[in-house]
Amino acid sequence: MNNEKILFTSESVSEGHPDKVCDQISDAILDACLKLDKDAHVACECFATTNFILVGGEITCKEPIKVKQIVKKVLKKIGYDKPEYGCDYHKIKIVDKIQQQSPDINRGVNQSKPEELGAGDQGMMFGYACNETEGYMPLPIVFAHKLVREASEQRHAGIFIGARPDMKSQVTIDYTDPNHLRIDNILMSIQHDPDIDLDSFKKYVHEEIMQKVARSFGFNEDFNYLINPTGRFVIGGPAGDTGLTGRKIIVDTYGGSAHHGGGAFSGKDPSKVDRSGAYMARYIAKNLVAAGVADRCEIQLSYAIGVNKPLSIAVDTFGTSQYTNEKILEIIKEVFDCRPGMIIENFSLKKPTFKYQNISNYGHFGRPDVKLPWEKLDKVKMIKSLLN
Repeated sequence: MNNEKILFTSESVSEGHPDKVCDQISDAILDACLKLDKDAHVACECFATTNFILVGGEITCKEPIKVKQIVKKVLKKIGYDKPEYGCDYHKIKIVDKIQQQSPDINRGVNQSKPEELGAGDQGMMFGYACNETEGYMPLPIVFAHKLVREASEQRHAGIFIGARPDMKSQVTIDYTDPNHLRIDNILMSIQHDPDIDLDSFKKYVHEEIMQKVARSFGFNEDFNYLINPTGRFVIGGPAGDTGLTGRKIIVDTYGGSAHHGGGAFSGKDPSKVDRSGAYMARYIAKNLVAAGVADRCEIQLSYAIGVNKPLSIAVDTFGTSQYTNEKILEIIKEVFDCRPGMIIENFSLKKPTFKYQNISNYGHFGRPDVKLPWEKLDKVKMIKSLLN
């Protein structure tokens, strides 16, 4: 008899993680551009290290933006406000290397009518949904996000004494009995002040964060756990590890439960299908699962730069559907408009009231704390009618 467990692991990181610092800066700059010019074209990258931020990329906007002011505001909100953190918004050196978008790229994505707008780049994007959780997301990534979100909220509220901004979580779920999922182990690495009592700190993390979150899901509290396994985590954030925009793409999506096309989201305006196409693929997958088409569904979209329709649409239901892929693809083409311009219009992705910075952390999908247009289940009724 095989007693080997069936395990799956996902991770998440807090807003103080160096790569997430860069994602937030890139998205804050995107938000500022769209506020000034809804048709701005933005591809913004950020690099962060000890008390140094480099911002680069290609931007076309009707008005100039105040890059240094935006960077400092992001760092202040995160809590990088002390010299001992090695990243202090008061004294940070900021270099702005943003330039104009290439006119060759602009030709394909500068159409007056939404239905004619071409994709901002080539590539393939994946969307995924499953019925493991209320939000149609894989359980491990949802759990991992909630751990660092809970810890960060407690830090901002002044409850989590001694904690600093940089945090990571990792959750392993035991799928051996599909009708009785369990937490196998949890790992958290949390940056802290140098003078804390480490035993008390770890006890707090275990009882007031790990076990608290486990209870909120109705899961077992007798899991194995590790907290700061190296023993000390004082130097963190950009001072401890160089940060780059777009380096946490699996954290941003499905925690490894689904494929990824390779394109990052942050710092890109919605004409870039790396972003809007991935949102559309999630929207399709979620509505299909909610309509009962499958228990699990993965959608792939592919695009060519300057072309206003996807080159291909593919579907995988992992053997959980009674319908053929041909039937599902027929429904997708009937119900969903995957042209880049229409995705932007239908999701209102250029509205200045929509803040991309708000989704830089804790994932772009299945968010219980943010109302996202690609999370709507407004196509379920139409899908069911076509199935019947």
